[in-house]
Amino acid sequence: MKKPKLNISSLINCAVFFALLITLPVVTALLPKKERSEMENKPLQKMPSISAKTVFSRKYMNDLETYVSDHFVGRTSWIKSKTVLETSLGKRERNGIYILKNRLVEHIAEPDYDSIDKNVNAVNKFASENDVPVFFMIVPTSAEIYADELPPNAPNPNQRDVINYVYRSFGKGITTLDVYPVMESNKYQYIYYRTDHHWTTRGAYLAYAAAGKKMGYTPLPEDKYDIEHASDEFQGTFYSKALYDKVEKDTLDIWHPTAGENVREVAVTTMYGEEPQLYNSMYFRDYLGVKDKYAAFLGTNAPIVTIKSDNEGGKLLVIKDSYAHCYAPFLTEHYSEISLIDLRYIQMSYKQLLDPADYDQVLFLYNASSFMSDTDLRKLAYD
Repeated sequence: MKKPKLNISSLINCAVFFALLITLPVVTALLPKKERSEMENKPLQKMPSISAKTVFSRKYMNDLETYVSDHFVGRTSWIKSKTVLETSLGKRERNGIYILKNRLVEHIAEPDYDSIDKNVNAVNKFASENDVPVFFMIVPTSAEIYADELPPNAPNPNQRDVINYVYRSFGKGITTLDVYPVMESNKYQYIYYRTDHHWTTRGAYLAYAAAGKKMGYTPLPEDKYDIEHASDEFQGTFYSKALYDKVEKDTLDIWHPTAGENVREVAVTTMYGEEPQLYNSMYFRDYLGVKDKYAAFLGTNAPIVTIKSDNEGGKLLVIKDSYAHCYAPFLTEHYSEISLIDLRYIQMSYKQLLDPADYDQVLFLYNASSFMSDTDLRKLAYD
């Protein structure tokens, strides 16, 4: 009887497999651990503490599984490889992001109209209680403007319908600023980032110009700006979720008025009751060297940011999400002072922070996606 031949190739494959099976967990355990993944823009799971309660509730095992996954050696490379494999097999969505030919686009959940009604009622209450002109701008996102590029039958709520519903629901004291037409008609310009949820500076400029007539200012013409390409290495929030490298990196532009910028002070309040941090520019250039490059516009999200300029215009209060960060610099040409309030970071009535009567106008500025999921606007109803 012949002895079976030894398959050297199979032995080598088995040896490599078992070596990796042992080596990778050991290396993962020994390597220093980070608290945050800058690439994925998220905090990483800490080593869970063990107790009878966490073991019996399975919390310990679930947290331990997340901990190992978050800190596994070569994690980012594994995820990128998995994404490439899945897209090659026809999968066009990863972690809530649609992967298109030339851009990444957010998968937006269907709107909850009961929640939207609560926000509308809070804004109407704010307008009725304050004798100051109120303007409201909802900006469609790239998921709406490029809906025709989405995979067939991909769920995607109609943002035009939502915006119209909200605008019809506002009372007489609120002037709506409909920038949908200008975004739609300029969709083939570079008005949204390919890898991030924000509009670009050009997109913000188009909306600023469109809103001028209703808000009572004459927008500065585009040829009165020098455009600085501050970075061409921007990969934003959508990239962090999908980790897909085949979409071109974004360019972050800063528009400088050719006549010179007239901002003399930017005050950032990061915590109620503390003195604000003062800066002499709206552009925080240190952020151009990190992943979150959009923070070059007025820094990261903060409860209150106040911009003072040498203009003779009035005072403007902006209640907003982060779309306002690259929009506000255009407004400094027309107002002597602009205060930007982010309700996500304020856990009290706005009346404790400021008096709208001190301002000449109030502008609400939200992108449609954040507005549809927002639960903080109803804080306006706090006494």
